[in-house]
Amino acid sequence: MIAAIGQDSHRFDIGNTQKKLILAGVEFEGEAPLLGNSDADVILHAITNAISGISGVNILGKISDDLCLKEGISDSSIYLKEALKTLKNHQLTHISISIECQKPKITPMISKMKENLAQLLNLKVCQIGITATSGEGLTAFGRGEGIQAFVIVSAMPL
Repeated sequence: MIAAIGQDSHRFDIGNTQKKLILAGVEFEGEAPLLGNSDADVILHAITNAISGISGVNILGKISDDLCLKEGISDSSIYLKEALKTLKNHQLTHISISIECQKPKITPMISKMKENLAQLLNLKVCQIGITATSGEGLTAFGRGEGIQAFVIVSAMPL
């Protein structure tokens, strides 16, 4: 078995009414979006980074910039799918996600997020763990300035 960690964070884009807040590919209605060239889905970005830790192929950077800025693809699930292609000799077996933010409230959306991730990652819902914390206001994320996600992925050789 092999494991890798991924992280991502974005600040809120207050006042932007053109974008939606997307986390784990799920839209959070009535919430401020995150600032970024793409949809700024910190969870999918952290998963993509963790997969890069296994495959050694960095997707977020030149590849995602080309997809986003040159081809106009801002959906982070596309970046995740590109990362999954690099796992040639491995299959994901489990994913653990830790989210830090003061807002939005994550718990009511965990089931929907896990279902969407299971579909994207070809996993069972029981193979995905999601926890959330406010961090007691000790960081910018806990003070409501943005969202941070840490992810650990486990994979087995095929």
